Amino acid sequence: MNHESASGLLLRARLDRGGFSLQVDVHLPATGITALLGPSGSGKTTCLRVLAGLEPQATGTVRVLGEVWQDSALGVFHPVHRRPVGYVFQEASLFDHLNVQDNIRYGFQRTPAAQRRHGWDHALELLGIAHLLQRRPSELSGGERQRVAIARALATSPRLLLMDEPLAALDTARKAEILPWLEQLHERLDIPVVYVTHSADEVARLADHLVMLEQGRVLAQGPVAELLTRLDLPLAHGDSAAALIDAITCGVQSDSGLCELRFDGGTLLLPQTRSTPLPERTPVRVRIQARDVSLSLVQPEQTSVLNILPATVADLADDGPGQVLVGLQLGGTRLLSRISRLSCERLGIAPDRRVYVQIKGVAMVR
Repeated sequence: MNHESASGLLLRARLDRGGFSLQVDVHLPATGITALLGPSGSGKTTCLRVLAGLEPQATGTVRVLGEVWQDSALGVFHPVHRRPVGYVFQEASLFDHLNVQDNIRYGFQRTPAAQRRHGWDHALELLGIAHLLQRRPSELSGGERQRVAIARALATSPRLLLMDEPLAALDTARKAEILPWLEQLHERLDIPVVYVTHSADEVARLADHLVMLEQGRVLAQGPVAELLTRLDLPLAHGDSAAALIDAITCGVQSDSGLCELRFDGGTLLLPQTRSTPLPERTPVRVRIQARDVSLSLVQPEQTSVLNILPATVADLADDGPGQVLVGLQLGGTRLLSRISRLSCERLGIAPDRRVYVQIKGVAMVR
C-alpha cells in the first residue's frame, strides 16, 4: 500500500509542552481499527487530540481520506468544529436530562445537512440499542452508556472515529458485554477508527493495525499480527506473549465434534463451543499463546495434543531468567514458543532448525 496516497490517514506531528515532547509520523489504513498502544504518558491521547484539532500548537500534517485538515508548511489548520471527527471518551459523558434517542439526535442535529451520510438512527442496529431509546442515562449499565456514546459519535457522520480507552472505566463483565459490539463496528464501518488502549487483549480482538508508542515516539507500526510476534518489541515478551492467526472455518467434524480451521501453515482443531456452529468459510481470528506451544524434533505420537504441525525456527531471544522465546515460521504464518533455556540447549534449537510444534491451547478471539 502507498501510505502517501489519499486513501489513508497521515499524522505527522510535533508538540513540545512542559517536560513532554511528541514527535510522530504514522500512516494508517483507510478502514479498520488502528490501535495506539503504550504505557501511560507515551502520547496516545495526545495523538487523538492532534487528529481532532484540539492541540492547535502542534505542528505538522494531518490528512484524512484525501482531505488536508492541517499542514503547517502551507498555513492550513482546520479547527475542531471543521473536522468531521467522532470522539468517544473513557466516560460516556451523556446528557443526563435527555433520553437515549435525544442524546443521539443531539450529535445528528449539530451536523450540517450537506455533511450527513447517514440518518440519526444509523448505529442503532450496529450497537444493539434500539430498545433503549426512551431510557435516561441513569437507567443504563456502563456498557449500555458507552454504546450510546459511540452511537452519538457516529450520528455526526464522521470521516474518522477516535476512541480513547472506551473500556477503561468498565468492569470485566461490562467489557465482555461491549466487546462483541465493537467487533461489529470493526466489520461494518467504512471509516478509519483510531483506538487508544493499554490492553493487549483488546488489541488482539479488535485491531488490524498497531502503532506502539513510547515517550512520545513511535516504537513500531504495522499489521497487528506482525508486531505481536517481533522479538525486538515488548509485546512478544512476558506471560501474555501470543500470536494471532487469520483462518477460515471448514465446518465441524461429525465424528469428533471438533471445529476445523485452516490457515496459511496448516489446520487447527478446536472444541466446538458455539451453540450454532459458524458457517463454512467464515473468516476467524485465533490467538495462540507462546506458553501453550511446545517443541519437538520428531513428530510426537500417542499424545493428547490435537494440533501438531511442522515448522521452522526463525529466531530466538532471551525471555527472562532461564527462558527463551522462539520465533517459528509455518508457511506464511508466524508463531511464538516459550521454552526453558535448558530445553533449548538440549534440543539444539537454532535458526533454520526444523521442528514440530505442539499447540496445547487455541482461543478464537474474533
